[in-house]
Amino acid sequence: MAHGHVAYGMRASFGMSHVSPEHVEAWERGAALPDPSELAALAGALWCHPRELMGRPRTLREHRIAQGIAPEDVARGTGLTLHEYLRMEEAGRWSGDSRQSAKLGGVLRLPPRDFVAVTGLEDELARLLTEAVTTRWQAHVRAIAKLISMERKELHKPLDGMYHEYQALMAATLSRAGGTTASGEDGRRYLEEIVDHFWARIPE
Repeated sequence: MAHGHVAYGMRASFGMSHVSPEHVEAWERGAALPDPSELAALAGALWCHPRELMGRPRTLREHRIAQGIAPEDVARGTGLTLHEYLRMEEAGRWSGDSRQSAKLGGVLRLPPRDFVAVTGLEDELARLLTEAVTTRWQAHVRAIAKLISMERKELHKPLDGMYHEYQALMAATLSRAGGTTASGEDGRRYLEEIVDHFWARIPE
């Protein structure tokens, strides 16, 4: 569809009287970004969902826009005032409590990985996973399941696999170093990337 046709559709059907073919071309080239209302209108003109025009959402605002939800609806659904919610969105940092966080995940339909990233729980997840692979993973299933809102049984195989993967690295380190402490470079790197290792084992 030509830029002029898209711009016309946005003007005629969505009241975007300021949108010109040059706007559409700039968005297409990545030289400019549409605001939320323009993105919704652009998606409507192209007969698609806003999330199809975006890359993988990262921020709170991007997830909301990708779902086509108004900020008022997110605020209402999480028990926040509109002012409180918008302040978090503008700051790019979610600061709701655990109950509000759980509601946010439902309102924005966040899969576990995105839920953890948006609510700022990655550091806590990394801590729990580190303890799981360096001690007994079974003792940490409940806490991890609660943190990311997953069923405990779904975590058994990923955590068991990660535990054995890390322990094999440590055994190889000890073997190569002739009795060096289990703090070799491979082990340190594994722990630094432990959240990525975890999500790689969890189905999308």
